[in-house]
Amino acid sequence: MEGAQIAVIDALAATQSDITAPKLELTAVILTLNEAEHIEACIQSLSWADRVVVLDSYSQDETTAFAKAAGAEVLQNRFENYAQQRNAALHNLQTDWVFFVDADERGTPELGAEIRQVITTQSQKGWFVPRHNYIFGKLTRATGWYPDYQLRLFKHGDVFYERPVHEVAVVDGPVGHLQNPLIHYNYRDTAHFHRKQRAYANYEASILHAEGVRPRLHNFVLQPLRQFWWRFYTLKGYTDGLHGLHLSVLMAYYEWIKYQKLAWFWRKR
Repeated sequence: MEGAQIAVIDALAATQSDITAPKLELTAVILTLNEAEHIEACIQSLSWADRVVVLDSYSQDETTAFAKAAGAEVLQNRFENYAQQRNAALHNLQTDWVFFVDADERGTPELGAEIRQVITTQSQKGWFVPRHNYIFGKLTRATGWYPDYQLRLFKHGDVFYERPVHEVAVVDGPVGHLQNPLIHYNYRDTAHFHRKQRAYANYEASILHAEGVRPRLHNFVLQPLRQFWWRFYTLKGYTDGLHGLHLSVLMAYYEWIKYQKLAWFWRKR
């Protein structure tokens, strides 16, 4: 009888704790620029978040209209660089936790359940999430695209971003690693790959130029070779077969393009 009374008391205490403990608000944030193709599916995949906020860089397509129709809140901010855009999102939010997602990524119920669990039971201020990258329609398990951890989940108020490209999140506290991946539909085909990599190469070269880095003759040979070796051997691109070889060659080529762009910036100057 005494044991039953203790069990009832424990149950009542747990219930009271559930009632009095404030629910932590989780806000998913999607940065967009002309993402009408992806935005609705992305928002729908994040239905387990309390809020979905789209921070748009003044898209010229139907991104914002589709986002509103899908139930997201829409804010707009002029794009300067990636770190500034993410900091702008953080500045304009009042929430407990922030989960950054790109428009070509998809959440899953399993990931949502894991996030809910860790933000209520763990002490970390930030969390890395792995990604399953689909490149040219193929799940790429090596070559630098898996586990492809991205630091995306943060306790609001304990993070800011620095560096304009390949931005870095600075977290005021410990960070952990989630197990369930985001789904990332990365590059549709080679044309899409080349278009995005040309933009990345140009942007990265502009940053190097602004930092005063001058290209040296050996950069045009050694940097592409190092990139290929890193992708294909160190990151085991060979386990992706011809797909991994193809990607390793492409990424080496764009290392060469980056230094070509950097040389052009200095000649122009």
